[in-house]
Formats: sequence, C-alpha cells, structure tokens
Amino acid sequence: MRLLLPLAMLLASAPLAADDAPGSNPLFRDRFTADPAPLVVGDTLWLYTSHDKAADGEMFNMKDWLVWSTTDMRNWTAHPPIMDIKGFAWASHDAWAIQVIQKHGRFWMYAPVEHDRTKPGKAIGVAVSDRPEGPFVDAKGSALISNDMTPKGTHSWEDIDPTVFTDDDGTTWIAWGNRQCYIARLGDDMVSIDGPITEITPPHFEEGPWLHKRGDVYYLTYASLDRSDHENERISYATAPSIRGPWTYRGELTGSGEGSFTIHPGIAEFKGQWYIFLHNAALSVNGQKGAMGRRAVTAEHLTYDENGLMRPVTQTQAGVTAPIP
Repeated sequence: MRLLLPLAMLLASAPLAADDAPGSNPLFRDRFTADPAPLVVGDTLWLYTSHDKAADGEMFNMKDWLVWSTTDMRNWTAHPPIMDIKGFAWASHDAWAIQVIQKHGRFWMYAPVEHDRTKPGKAIGVAVSDRPEGPFVDAKGSALISNDMTPKGTHSWEDIDPTVFTDDDGTTWIAWGNRQCYIARLGDDMVSIDGPITEITPPHFEEGPWLHKRGDVYYLTYASLDRSDHENERISYATAPSIRGPWTYRGELTGSGEGSFTIHPGIAEFKGQWYIFLHNAALSVNGQKGAMGRRAVTAEHLTYDENGLMRPVTQTQAGVTAPIP
C-alpha cells in the first residue's frame, strides 16, 4: 500500500527570507548542522546535532557533535561542542548522527563513526556524561556495534544512525542502519548488547530511524527512499503494538528537505506539545551555500489523529512559530 502526500508536502520549503523570528527555520544560522536528536530533561529541551563543514566538492566533513538548549522552543542557547571524533581512540573519522538518552542518572550518547583499520567500516560507539551539555567521554573503549556484526549488508556503512529508546519496563533498545534496519536490546550497563540483533526493515527504509512511544503505540520514523519514484530522501513511518513488532507501514510523513539528499527525523513531546526535528540545505553561512554536506536543522509541530496516526507534516519557514495545525 502506498500512501500519497499532498502536493504541498512534496515541494521543498520556501527559500529563506527575512523571517528572523525566534524559533523559525532554520533554528541555527551561524553554522551548518544536521541530524537533530531531541532530549527532554525537566523543563529544558536539549537538541543534539552533527556539525557539517564540507568544502565545495566534498560530500561530508564532520568532526564533532553539538548541542543547543531551549525552555520555550523559541530561544536557543548554544553550548560548546560535546565531543570530538578524536574522543573515540579506535575511530578514524566521520562524526555522524547521534542520539543521547538519560538513564541511571547519566547521559549516554550513541555515535556512528568510521572504525579504524582493525575493523573496517562504520561502527557505533557509546560516550557518557554526567550533564546533558557534556562533555562526553568514551564509555566503553571500543565499538558497541561494528560492521562484522551485521554481515547481511552489501556496503560498509550500514551501521549508522542509532536511535535509543527506554520502554516502560526499563528495558533500553537500540535501532540503527542504512538500507537494513536492525534492533537489539541494550544491557543494563548501556555499553553492551543483551540478546540477538534482529532485522526490522520497513518499506523504503534508507537510514535515520527514530523510535518513540505515545500511549500504547510504538513509532518507527525514518528516512525513506523509493528509488523508482524520487531521488531525495523523505520521511516515512511504521507503528507497532510492541517494541518487538509487528511493524505496520503507515506511509510518508513529510517530503524531502530543500536542497538536501538526506533528511533525518527526531521526535519529542515537550511541555504538552509534540515536535518533529528535521534538516534541509536551504541555509547560507558567510556566503557559503547549503549543500549535501552543509545542512540546517529545522523544527515543525507534530500532531496525531484520533487513531493515533501522525498527521502529514508540511515543512515551513515559520516552523513552530506558526499556529499548531
């Protein structure tokens, strides 16, 4: 079953104009950011991002991870970088899309990187901090997940984009992948896999999974790509009655980000409202235009219908400054 989006959702968001209202898109305009991952701690929402520094002709150049905080979704505070790729001594490069969660009174960051030559390919590390703003340090001293643990993949970068979710019973799960989507239970120590790695790949899955729960429904939102129909990633999702599935495909949630091949969802409830964070490539910084490796984080309202399905999201410049649709 293929669910079609309204035309407005398939169109890229309008070019950036003179709308500088706090909270409008893009959220951060002094540097290039991507892969937003929200975390709510008390009355503050922390938003973790990757940091794009690609030069012209360069696909990606990402060496550290960043974080911002807000108490009102309008005004954001920038904090120092939370960690550099060099903090994982066993990694060589590529500080890609992270997620941070809180457990056992600490903050745990799950980070995809390029492993050194001892285990070629992408891998996922774990870092830890006593504060949401970091700094974070390697919590394990080696990779949590490496390319040899998922032999089905046909390329070396399938072990990326971790999403981490703690269920109501206290069990924490990690899902990740590119082309294939995997899930596994984390050990209570947060630095080990406790049980088998299972594939849960939904239709058109490309990368960037995000797990969340609302009521009794589990949601798996992800960057999707139907190569027979379009060239750039969109956002699709599936739902399930349990973290173990079965997962039911629910169609596309929003279209591609302007000027960007990639798109990456992050979802959170904050002060009674739901938000989805994304990225596009519509920003220019100091005369340098957006590109595949120079992206900009955005935010939109997220709502649900009476059946618990997420309503389609239109990407806008106004973002969360607009009324809730």
